[in-house]
Amino acid sequence: MPGRSHFASSATGRGACPDAWWTRGDALRRVVTDLLAAELAQMRPGRPVSTAPWLPETQFVRDLGVDSLELMGLGTALVETLHLQHGGIDEQLLSRPCSGDWIASARAGLDACAAAGVGTDEAALTFRTSGSSGSPKRCTHALAMLEQEVAVLASLVPGRRRVLSAVPSHHIYGFLFTVLMPRWLAGAAEPVEVIDVRRAGPAALASLVRPGDLVVAHPGWWEAAARVTPAFGADIVGVTSTAPCPDALAAALAAAGLRLLQVYGSSETAGVGWRDRADDPFTLLPYWSRTDDPATLARTLPDGMPRRYPLQDRLDWSDGTHFLPAGRIDDAVQVGGMNVFPAYVADVLARHPQVRETAVRLMRPDEGRRLKAFVVPQPGADADALRADLPAWIAERLTAPERPAAWTFGPRLPRQASGKPADWIIDAE
Repeated sequence: MPGRSHFASSATGRGACPDAWWTRGDALRRVVTDLLAAELAQMRPGRPVSTAPWLPETQFVRDLGVDSLELMGLGTALVETLHLQHGGIDEQLLSRPCSGDWIASARAGLDACAAAGVGTDEAALTFRTSGSSGSPKRCTHALAMLEQEVAVLASLVPGRRRVLSAVPSHHIYGFLFTVLMPRWLAGAAEPVEVIDVRRAGPAALASLVRPGDLVVAHPGWWEAAARVTPAFGADIVGVTSTAPCPDALAAALAAAGLRLLQVYGSSETAGVGWRDRADDPFTLLPYWSRTDDPATLARTLPDGMPRRYPLQDRLDWSDGTHFLPAGRIDDAVQVGGMNVFPAYVADVLARHPQVRETAVRLMRPDEGRRLKAFVVPQPGADADALRADLPAWIAERLTAPERPAAWTFGPRLPRQASGKPADWIIDAE
């Protein structure tokens, strides 16, 4: 479909953020409640949190036990994400106790944004990275750029009549596919229906999907779905992002009848490329191009201006528009006053014939000041024998600061629910 914006025009003739269809329907509720639930969970590590979606009458203090500092933090997160800097939104939020009130306040704040003359060329959202590879970062993207991406992605999945979502809508991947995508799929009609399947789980997928569905999930969810869904019906399309999808998993889903669209990107860049076969390279989205710097890509913005973005991974190029990710561009960490690279150490460990996969990180401050390693042995390997062998093996290949001082062994690498790498607790010796 044509790449026009779906944001309506304000009285000044410029597209205005509060007239966006998603602020008027269920999409805004999903974004707000997903964001607040995630923020509250982050404030309460190790403590259970009532998950979204919350009822409109859910009270933060009475029903969720939110204290004054937590309430202020939730309000700050909402203002920052939706850029609600007009109309005294902070005071409105702190004085209104219910989930439904906050959604109404967010909508009012976007109305104030329009009254201040903010158009689609200026309207933006801020997304936060998970921090799985360092400290969380805030990444701001113009709505016009997000729509530029959705216009391309929608052309890759034509004919979709519903979206089944297993991802939160306040992350950039969820926002693209469960907030903006439904309108692009529907054209000028009402947005296609979005069904939240996070509570149903992968086991319920077979009974929920029907021809014309787009299922939006992450690799961990797809791995579980592959185990419990031996075959997919006709005309079902899946999409995966947030973390690499193993080729074996993509091949297994394809054998079960699913067309799986893999989207490569990050919170910093948004989507960069796509593929729908495990053995194919990724294809650059058409507004991206290579530069003379292998650590950056150039994006042609909706206004025609170019802008460079730093990459999070090294890319191996087969030609000017096709590539395969080749490992993260990880910053060095300090060990004993020396710069060491955890990604390089992990690559060396993976060369041991009895090692299937490995992850390497700097210890947390309470654990020490050295590197730690998580090792997945090859099937049939003796983990105790491998634990005894690895220190001498790496001593021949790595300098002292590069050698992990703590080893953890398990059947798979630790990951978050989204499929992204997670930290782990060091095994007691």
